[in-house]
Amino acid sequence: MTLKGILFCLPVIFIVSQVVSYAKSSRQRLPPQPRRLPIIGNFFRRYDKRWLCSQERKERFGKVMYLDVLGKPTIVFNSLKSAFDMLERRASNSSGRPRNVVANDIFFGGLGMILMDHGEAWRRMRRASHEALTKVAVQRYHPIQTKEATILVSALLANPENRTQHIQRATVSMIMSVLYDYPTLTSAQDKAVQDMDRTMHWAAQTMVWFLLVEFFPWIMHIPQRFFKWKREALKHTTERSEMFLRLFNRVKTDLVRVGARPSFSASLIEHRDRYRLSEREIAFLAGQMYSAGFETTSTTLMWWTTAMVAFPEVQRRGQAELDAVVGRMRLPTFADAPRLPYVRAIIREVLRWRPAFPLGLPHKTTDDDWYEGMFFPKGAACIANLWHCNRDRTVFGDDADEFKPERHIGDNGELLPGPKETNQEGHVTFGFGRRACVGKHLANDSLFIDTARILWAATLQCARDENGKELPPDTSPFEKEGFASEPPPYDCVITPRFPEVQSILVEERESFED
Repeated sequence: MTLKGILFCLPVIFIVSQVVSYAKSSRQRLPPQPRRLPIIGNFFRRYDKRWLCSQERKERFGKVMYLDVLGKPTIVFNSLKSAFDMLERRASNSSGRPRNVVANDIFFGGLGMILMDHGEAWRRMRRASHEALTKVAVQRYHPIQTKEATILVSALLANPENRTQHIQRATVSMIMSVLYDYPTLTSAQDKAVQDMDRTMHWAAQTMVWFLLVEFFPWIMHIPQRFFKWKREALKHTTERSEMFLRLFNRVKTDLVRVGARPSFSASLIEHRDRYRLSEREIAFLAGQMYSAGFETTSTTLMWWTTAMVAFPEVQRRGQAELDAVVGRMRLPTFADAPRLPYVRAIIREVLRWRPAFPLGLPHKTTDDDWYEGMFFPKGAACIANLWHCNRDRTVFGDDADEFKPERHIGDNGELLPGPKETNQEGHVTFGFGRRACVGKHLANDSLFIDTARILWAATLQCARDENGKELPPDTSPFEKEGFASEPPPYDCVITPRFPEVQSILVEERESFED
């Protein structure tokens, strides 16, 4: 090689060596990481919620943990401060989403606002949904939520052994009424309820295929006749797409023909020029709200019911507050909420104590970043471990694992603003930053009226064995497969609190029919 060639190569060699050196040094400064397997890295750990949410794992790896998932960097935030700092305060660099092949590309045709990466379409859809579901805007749906709560209470008293189905019916019915001005669903056997339950069950049972297709999208090129999961996935996709478009067209037709009552879809149709949304975007935006809202709200109600049975002293205190404020001659309403701080504190505590999804949906870094000496590479998936964040002892105290609604109550009995790291909500179950749940105000209102009316009307107690011994519910959070965390099955007894309950409920239901 000539001198000229050597002189040319030296700078190149130097630059390459510096890049390699920087990469190595950056890698050395990554957050603590569990031992990796060859090629797949920490793939199985990433989707093991029991492993990720164990206290032992948090103590071993600390507030931030790094996972290598088939070569894709993943950051897990195990402390509330680290999650808040990176996903809330630095939202400009952490509001992206990793690609979701199955959930977004396949099931929602790339139009799943909750799951899509940030971009022009996401900003339009986010703005539209945010403005349609503000704290003030959702008050128009209070009559719907009040009606559904009354029907739910009546069903629980009439047939308590099917409480899960009653909760699912009430949740689907409320969501469909809000999104589409859909008539009240009268039975847990309604097709809409059964379709949603079947889809969720299928997704949980075939989770391994979800993960394989997510990381190896080429699998979807296998012909359907050789690939049962693909056939089923495309069938579910077609059915749900047709349902979303059918419901959208129903609202659109009603607007033209007779004028519809308030609904999420009607609001977006009326203002579509302002938001620059296509009809298909509106249909799929409403459809994803339907899918996202169902499991979160219904699972939280299941945990609330479990907590009332497991902690009867909390139930009694909530009922005492209702008796003092509402009395026993009428049902509680939304107007009573400011004077029912303990009833609202119970809801907050359930959301903190048993988040429906222990792991938040992954954000994505837009650029390289550093946090307390740790390197976060560009494009890394960033996951808030909501289970650990909601149990952060530096924020919630040494009793953070315990169910204690009074932690949200002040010395004068008022509902306290939550810690600043929770944006005053008392928990972070609704997520962080620009990816926080846009439907949280609707969910909070629904949870309030449902639980206030159940507490007012009913006593929830442990079932007993043949010897009269109480059978308390199991509050273990990770028994169910899949991403959600539901309570294990248990029996309980639900009875009217006082003789006038049934007649007041009948009168209330009749008023809805007038």
